[in-house]
Amino acid sequence: MDAGEQKPIRYEQGTFLLIVLLVSLGFAVVIAPLFGSILWALVLTILFYPVNKALQRRMPGKEGWAAFLTLLLITVIVVLPALFLASALIDELLTFYAKMQSGQIDLAQLFGQMTAALPDWAENLLRRSGWTDFDQARRQLTDALSGSFGALAGRALLVGQQALHFTLIIGVMLYLAFFLLRDGEQLGKSVVEAVPLEPHQRNALVRNFIVVTRATIKGSMVVAIVQGALGGVAIWALGLQGALLLGTMMGIASLIPAVGAGLVWVPVALYLLATGAVVKAIILVGVGVLVIGMVDNILRPILVGRDTRLPDYVVLITTLGGLEVFGIHGLVVGPVIAAMFISVWTIFADARAREA
Repeated sequence: MDAGEQKPIRYEQGTFLLIVLLVSLGFAVVIAPLFGSILWALVLTILFYPVNKALQRRMPGKEGWAAFLTLLLITVIVVLPALFLASALIDELLTFYAKMQSGQIDLAQLFGQMTAALPDWAENLLRRSGWTDFDQARRQLTDALSGSFGALAGRALLVGQQALHFTLIIGVMLYLAFFLLRDGEQLGKSVVEAVPLEPHQRNALVRNFIVVTRATIKGSMVVAIVQGALGGVAIWALGLQGALLLGTMMGIASLIPAVGAGLVWVPVALYLLATGAVVKAIILVGVGVLVIGMVDNILRPILVGRDTRLPDYVVLITTLGGLEVFGIHGLVVGPVIAAMFISVWTIFADARAREA
């Protein structure tokens, strides 16, 4: 070190760290409006990274073409079906809401039929639970359902009116996914090397986080798609209306442990039972328990694995908390944060154990 050169004083180091923090926060504020596009681009990159890697091995030196072909595959098997499903779902939702508004579907009458069909022991149980006024409960449930469907229908109409904005979000997602597929490995190394941790801690954190996150997302998404599809087909085969809407709701509900798709098909089975369609109700219960319910027990261990699977209670609380904080994106953000939380504390516990 030259005589005239001085080490930066601690005040200057602290000032630089403050600038780094402020610039990072400013960057987060700037990209916050595109949070959804960034999140789903990362999700698609994680899920399809093995496909992109296989293409790169077959096309050495052509990372751009490998990323383009992977992006084309994503568009064909994910984006286009999702857009078609969303369009059909919006039409079905608006049709259902219109029938409900016109009186063709009377939620109060349906609720009355269901409560009237309950056996005496179930009615007594509800009364002991505090549901003594069935008329008031019926009105409250009807108002809640009407408000929920009205909000969903209004949001669906808003999405249809803002088609340009929606197209922009999809475009940004695919655009970002291309560069993450092409340059993701180099970007990941740069980010990891910048993290102020010991090398072995960085490597363990990244390894655990990627493995657990990929397994969790892959397992949750595939199980949700399969359960939703099976549920929708079962509803359609029984000749009930709203198969697409109910199947989609089953797929979303399957992301919530403990209750899962039963949150949707159980009330439908009760409705069938209350309206006298006993055979259809028994068939739906059988499909729900033996087919839809078994999908989670069979597929999830295969896709996720025993060692990397998050405990169900952790997935439940982080999914519900994620929905509350991040909206629909919380279905992914909650479990991912849980995966990172467990990875960090596992590394910390291992370090303490080695020191001891």
